[in-house]
Amino acid sequence: MKQRILLGRGALLALAVLFIGVTVLSTWLLRGWRIDLTENHLYTIAPGTQRIVTGLKEPVNLYFYWSGRTANEYPALKTYGTRVQEFLQELATRSQGKLRLSVIDPEPFSEDEDRAAERGVRGVPIGANGETFYFGLAGTNSTDGHEAIAFFDPAKEEFLEYDVAKLIYQLGRAKKPVVGWLSSLPMNGGFDPATGQPREPWYVLAQAEQLFTVKELTPALTRVDPDVDVLVLVHPKSLPEPAQQAIDQFALRGGRLLVFVDPLAEQDPGAGNPDMPFGAAGADRSSQLGALLGAWGVEFRPREVVGDLSYGMAVAMRAGDAPTRHIAILGLDATSLDAKDVVTSGLGNINLATAGHLAHLKGATTTFTPLLQSSKLAGVLPIERFAMLMDPATLQDGFKPTGERYTLAARITGNVKSAFPNGPGPLKASARPLNLIVVADSDLLSDYLWLRDAPASFFGPRAKQAWAHNGDFVWNALDNLAGSNDLISVRGRASFARPFERVEALRRDAEGRLRAKEQELEQQLSATEDKLTALQSKRADQSGLIFTPEQEKEIERFEAEKLRIRKELRDVRLGLNQDIRRLGSELKLLNIVVMPAIFALLALAVAAWRRKRQAAILLVQRTQKP
Repeated sequence: MKQRILLGRGALLALAVLFIGVTVLSTWLLRGWRIDLTENHLYTIAPGTQRIVTGLKEPVNLYFYWSGRTANEYPALKTYGTRVQEFLQELATRSQGKLRLSVIDPEPFSEDEDRAAERGVRGVPIGANGETFYFGLAGTNSTDGHEAIAFFDPAKEEFLEYDVAKLIYQLGRAKKPVVGWLSSLPMNGGFDPATGQPREPWYVLAQAEQLFTVKELTPALTRVDPDVDVLVLVHPKSLPEPAQQAIDQFALRGGRLLVFVDPLAEQDPGAGNPDMPFGAAGADRSSQLGALLGAWGVEFRPREVVGDLSYGMAVAMRAGDAPTRHIAILGLDATSLDAKDVVTSGLGNINLATAGHLAHLKGATTTFTPLLQSSKLAGVLPIERFAMLMDPATLQDGFKPTGERYTLAARITGNVKSAFPNGPGPLKASARPLNLIVVADSDLLSDYLWLRDAPASFFGPRAKQAWAHNGDFVWNALDNLAGSNDLISVRGRASFARPFERVEALRRDAEGRLRAKEQELEQQLSATEDKLTALQSKRADQSGLIFTPEQEKEIERFEAEKLRIRKELRDVRLGLNQDIRRLGSELKLLNIVVMPAIFALLALAVAAWRRKRQAAILLVQRTQKP
C-alpha cells in the first residue's frame, strides 16, 4: 500500500516536471507563432509587407527606442510595446538578414537619448515626475537615407503594420517615383477668405508627397518632363491646347495617367457662392479634357450625375439640420469595387459626391475595365437639378432607376492614336501601350468625404482618422501606375467597421414609402385648393366670406383626407422603428437565449451519451468477470 502511494506521488511529480518542461520548451520553440482567427485576418502580416522585407537589395538598420523599464508601471503601454517589439522581431526574422533590429532603452541625459532625437524619435513626458518616455522607430540605409516614426500612438494601433512597412519601403528604394500633379482645385491649401483662416493641404496630396516626389504642374505646360513616372490630372478645366498636346504626347510615350473628371466639382473655387453646397444656378463646375478622353476610348458626359437609391448616403446640408438621404452622394461598398484589380482589391468602402459616369466608346482600340460601379438601382440626373438645391430628398421626385450599373471609375489600357494628328508632337500613335485610370469624380479627394478628426490623444496632436478608403484607392492607383504594388495589400486591410446592412435596407425602404406619402399629400392639397378656387369663382357674391354648403363639405372632406394621410405617415415612421426594434429583439433572443440553449442541449446530449457509454462499458466488464 505504501509503495503504491509512493509510486502515485512519484508519477504526479514526474507529470508536473514534464508539464513544466513542455511549457518552457514550447515557449522557446513556438516563440512568435500565432493563429489569427479574426474574420479579416487583421493580425496576419500582409503579402505586401512580406515582399517589401524580402525584396530589400541592401541592409536596413532599424532602431526601436522603447522605455521598457518605465512602461512596467503602465500595463496598457507595456502590452502594446511588447506587441510592437515582437512584430519588428518577426519582420527581422523573415528578412533573411536584410533588417538589422536594435532595441534601445535610452537613459536620461545619455548619448542614446541624444541620438534618438537626431534620428527623429521624440520623448513624451509621462507620470507625475514628467519622466521622458520613448516609444518610436528610426531607420537608416546604406546611402544615408533616414526615416522615423516619432511615436507609436496606441490610438493608431490599426495602422501599425502600414506605418512600419512604409518606413522600410521608403528606405529600400533607390529613389522615389516622380508624380506630375496638375489640379484646378485648391489642394495645396492656402487662405480661406470665408473663414479668414489658412486652409490645410488636402490629406490625400500631403500623403502622396511622402510616398512620391510630387511635381506641381500648371496649365501653362507645353511638355511633360521625361522623369515623370505618373501624371495626375484633377478636374482639368479650360486647359490650353498646348497643355492638351503635351498630355497627349506623354500618353503616346506609354505614359501612365490618373485622371479625375467631374460633372459637378463641389470644391471648384471659381463656381459661385461657397455657402451653397452645389453652387449657384448657371455656375459651371464640370471638367473638360477636350478630345483626349475620346482618343483614349472613353466617353464622359459632363452634364449628367449618377443617382443611386441603394448607395445614397444620409447627409445634413446645413449645421443643425436632420440628415436626409442624398441619392447623389454615394457610399460604395465592397460589392461595387472590382475585387480582381489590385487597386481596389481588399478595399471596403469609397465615398463619392455628384459623380459622373464613364463608358467605352464603340470601335475603341483600348481595353476598358470598370473599377467602381453603381448598383442597379441607379439612374442619371441632369446637373440642373442641383442648382440651388436645398432639400436632397427632392432628387427622388420622378427619379427612375434604369437597372444599369454605371461605371464610376475605370482602367483603360492599350494602344491609341493621337488626339491631335496635325499637331506639333512627333508621335502620332502609341510608342508603348497606354495605362490610364479615370475616375468620374474629383470630390472623393476631399477630406470631408473620408476623414474625421481622431479623438484627442495624450501622446500627440489630434490625428486624422479614415472612415472610408478614398485615400487608399488613390495611393493604390499611384503605386500601381508607378510600378509598385507592395504597399497596396498593407493599405487595403479590412476595416474594423461593421455596418448594420439590414437596418440600412429597412431605413431606405421606409424612406421611399414616406416620400411617396408626402407627395400624395402635396397632390391632394393642390387638387383641393384648385377645387376651392373654382368653387369660389362660381359664387355670385365675390366679396362675402361665408362658404357655401358645397364648399364646406369639400373642406371637411379634405381635412378628413389630410388626417388620414398624416396618420399613414406616422404609421410609416412607426413601422420603421418597429422593424428596427424587432430586428434588435430577434438578435438579442438569438444571442441570449437560443444560442446558449443550443449549447446547453448539446452539452446535455454529450453528457448523456458519455454516461450511456460508460454504463455499457461497466456492464461489459461485469459480464466478463468469472
